[in-house]
Amino acid sequence: MKLSGYLVTSDHHKIHYDQFKSGHQKVIIIAHGFFNSKQAVLLKQLGESLNNEYDVILFDFRGHGQSKGLFCWTAKEYLDLVSIVEFAAKSYEKIGLIGLSLGAATSLIAASKTSLINSIISISAPVQVSKIDYRFWCLDIKNDIFYNLFGEGRRGKGVRPGPFWFKKEKPLELVRKTKVPIFYIHGDSDWVIRYWHSHDLYKNTTALKKLSIIKNGPHAEHLFLKHKDEMLRLIREWFHDTLK
Repeated sequence: MKLSGYLVTSDHHKIHYDQFKSGHQKVIIIAHGFFNSKQAVLLKQLGESLNNEYDVILFDFRGHGQSKGLFCWTAKEYLDLVSIVEFAAKSYEKIGLIGLSLGAATSLIAASKTSLINSIISISAPVQVSKIDYRFWCLDIKNDIFYNLFGEGRRGKGVRPGPFWFKKEKPLELVRKTKVPIFYIHGDSDWVIRYWHSHDLYKNTTALKKLSIIKNGPHAEHLFLKHKDEMLRLIREWFHDTLK
C-alpha cells in the first residue's frame, strides 16, 4: 500500500514522501542524490526489491521533485532527513537508511543529529562537498549519457539549486563520533566521486563498519544498473545483521 504526504521541517520546508507499507516493523528510508528525486526509476526499483522484508520510504529533499525550497548542497538537507526519520520512528521498531551520493553525505550528517537511525548504507559518499573530484573524461556513454538523456533514467531528474556558500558539515569529521553502524559501498569506476572518499570515511569511522568497492562500478544509483544482484545481496546482508 502506497501512502503519500508531506512533512514540515523545523525551518518550515515542506518535504514530500511516498511510504510503501507492507505491514513490517522495520523501515528502510532511501535518500536520493543531487539530480534525482523519489520518482527516479532505479530508486523506485530498489524500494520495490526491499519491500518484501521492509516497509520503504522515499522522499524528495528540498529543491527536488515535489518538495519546496532550494537545494543547499548538504548545508540544510539533514533537516529534511531528520523530519522523515522522526516520522518513521513513530511507527517502526528499527530504521535503516540508504543514502546515495550527496544523499549519503546528508545521511552521515543526519546520524550526528538524531539517535533514531539504527543502520546506514552509504553509497558513493564524499568526505566533504568541496573535495568532490569530477572526472568528466570517464563518463560512461551508455549508462551516463544515453540512459539519462534518452532512456528511463531521465524520469525523476532535476534540481533547483540554491546558495553554495552556506557552511557545510564534513562527513569525514562526523563519522569519527557516530555510533551508528555504517556500510560504505563505492564503485571503483565512479567518475563523480572517486572511491578514495569511501576508503577515508571507512578508516575514520569508529562504529561498526564495512567497506565494499565494486569492481568496474559506476556512481551511486547506477551501481544498480550494472551490478543489481550484487548490490541487493550486500544491502540485504547488512540490514539482516544490523537491524535485528
